[in-house]
Amino acid sequence: METSTEGAAPPGSSAVPAEAAAETAVVTAPTALPPASLSPSRAGDFMQCPLLYRFRVIDRLPEKPSEAATRGTLVHAVLERLFDAPAAERTAPRAKALIPGQWDRLRESRPEVAELFADDPEGERLARWLAEAEALVERWFTLEDPSRLEPAERELFVEAELDSGLRLRGIIDRLDVAPTGEVRIVDYKTGKAPRPEYAEGALFQMKFYALVVWRLKNVVPRRLQLVYLGSGDVLTYDPVLADLERVERKLLALWDAIRRATETGEWRPRPTKLCGWCDHRAHCPEFGGTPPPYPLLPVRAAESDPAQQGRMGPD
Repeated sequence: METSTEGAAPPGSSAVPAEAAAETAVVTAPTALPPASLSPSRAGDFMQCPLLYRFRVIDRLPEKPSEAATRGTLVHAVLERLFDAPAAERTAPRAKALIPGQWDRLRESRPEVAELFADDPEGERLARWLAEAEALVERWFTLEDPSRLEPAERELFVEAELDSGLRLRGIIDRLDVAPTGEVRIVDYKTGKAPRPEYAEGALFQMKFYALVVWRLKNVVPRRLQLVYLGSGDVLTYDPVLADLERVERKLLALWDAIRRATETGEWRPRPTKLCGWCDHRAHCPEFGGTPPPYPLLPVRAAESDPAQQGRMGPD
């Protein structure tokens, strides 16, 4: 879902989907809130660095928009809107022609993204950036044929509550349903495909979505498909029920760890090479910073939190 920072992440790292950009969008008056649900992006944050999770979910510290994340959001919007056209008109030229209008809409909905090119009076960087978005959109046509696709859902917000009370949520880029009823979950990535040894990490998000769909519809998706526009690769995986049960157990253990950290206030940093891409080093003890004062908050029952829904434009 989560357009995206895939292109900005270092090799071998897990990319941040566009959904993630939505949940980390700049807020003018952050209000501390206890965790209420899990999305793939936030689960990934906690696994990467518990303190990063705290900064984003509880402290809701502002983060600057990035060119990569914003470009991912723009490309996602174009691919979503293209399916509004009749099948025969879903061509690469038509898709690229959607880019200027979707860029205008994105600036209207999120004025802060205009800051990305504030120091570009001649528009040269913006022109290159838009050309990169065009190239990503055009590459999609070498990987899939939209004239032969009729998605059942696009940018689908899904939410399910487990028996434990944990609420899972996310935004699925595309849901395809075959005439036989088989379900395929598709996610677009504007970065490059991970090396084989990192493929499992990339599939975590998709298995998360598959778990939610299974819980909602009692149907195990037939296929999970990651479309990497940055490298022109398609990664597919056919899950079985045991996969989803393992993911559920993992998420329950993760939620227990989040509950403990919320109750104790112990959110430990986990330094990695990804720290170089973090907006919160000024608040991180690993870099000589001090986190904001921590309010001891009870973990709420897993309930709907509209403030955490949606993408930047669509975790």
